[in-house]
Amino acid sequence: MRKTGSIMLLAAATIAIFFACSKYPGFKKSESGFYYKFYVQNEDSIKADTNFILTMNIRYRVNVKGKDSVFFNSRDMNKPFQLGIQKPQFKGDVYEAFAMLHQGDSATFILGAKDFFTKTASYPNVPAGIDSTTRIYFDVKVLKVESLEHMKKEAEAKAAKLKSEEAGKMQKFISSKGITTPPTETGVYYLEEKPGAGRLIQKGDIVKMDFTVLTIEEKKVFSTLDRKQPISFEFGQPFDTKGLDEGIGKMKKGTKARIVVPSAVGFGERGRKDMNGNEIIAPYSPVIYDVEIVDIQTKAQHEKEVADKAAKDKAEAKVAEAKEPGLIQSYMKDKNISARPSASGLYYIEKVKGKGPHAAKGKTVSVHYTGHLLDGTVFDTSLKGNPAKPYEFVLGAGQVIQGWDEGIALMNEGGKATLIVPSKLGYGSNGSGSVIKPFSPLVFDVELVKVK
Repeated sequence: MRKTGSIMLLAAATIAIFFACSKYPGFKKSESGFYYKFYVQNEDSIKADTNFILTMNIRYRVNVKGKDSVFFNSRDMNKPFQLGIQKPQFKGDVYEAFAMLHQGDSATFILGAKDFFTKTASYPNVPAGIDSTTRIYFDVKVLKVESLEHMKKEAEAKAAKLKSEEAGKMQKFISSKGITTPPTETGVYYLEEKPGAGRLIQKGDIVKMDFTVLTIEEKKVFSTLDRKQPISFEFGQPFDTKGLDEGIGKMKKGTKARIVVPSAVGFGERGRKDMNGNEIIAPYSPVIYDVEIVDIQTKAQHEKEVADKAAKDKAEAKVAEAKEPGLIQSYMKDKNISARPSASGLYYIEKVKGKGPHAAKGKTVSVHYTGHLLDGTVFDTSLKGNPAKPYEFVLGAGQVIQGWDEGIALMNEGGKATLIVPSKLGYGSNGSGSVIKPFSPLVFDVELVKVK
């Protein structure tokens, strides 16, 4: 009994020493050096392995000087994240860690941040503040673990089902709308709602049009009307789908039509996904286009129009360049500003002296701002959100206009200032968008919220 008791005490002491010596209380250390902690562990469930797909909620964050910076959170995508498990690229990498996971598990892994960013994520440069001692934390909740083979079979079964249902969906739509117009040989229904004038669109024409894309259930997927800007393209070059091209070929300037396209000349067996990988058009799904032709030009007409506009813009830019210094001086006189410019031409007007850390080159800064033209037209602001979210960037890394890199570097955390930025420190001869014309001086009211 005494011997057994001694062994138990020794085991308990060993465990206590293990956790007491750990840099991360409550975490265990793997043989390859990363730390891990399971909150839920389902060892009887399916386990991740090479060529398996993990579907999970995941967040990864870096702790620098006691403060967390979240680099990615799948909840921001409004969908779970999927990751294919590969063979480890090096000892103690994220794939080795995730290969420990089972379906239903919840865990945190702590790995070397520098190795993750440079070797696994292939960042060209290590993010600011991260060195060989920095650790990255992965918080994961595994929703599903499945093999690539199983996923492939599921996708094939889904596609087969959708393919078998397509004709019925198309017929249901045609019947519900009382459409009697016969389809073309490819199955496209061209339904003209308003006739146009002049000639038909021909290959090589530059077509300007508004169009809306809908599912066969008439759920809107995309519309140029939402952005109030028609789209231009060369007819005959690949555009969206072959079915849409077929319908456009029947149109003239001013024509409005609905074009119902079967998947064979639509998005086919793949369907379409958005930039985040969300499915917006399912495989083997008919699609609807509502189209209005705004204008048609021959290529020669279009090229002349572009050349004429370029010449006009160049002349206007030359005038704007000559006027810029005088406009800045008039603005300063009207606002009773007596500040002197820096060597580069930036005007820095301090409103509130900051008492926090100085914004030095290489620091990550968070800034609230409102940008406007000299006439008061606001072109951008960080204050429109609810709650308002400051803009974050690395100072001096060329991530913002030169006037910002120079002006913010004069501030301390908590400070407020106005920056009058000449165009050479802003958007120069190019301008930006439709509001900031070439050679436009800009005014920014800024608040340095955070320096880290």
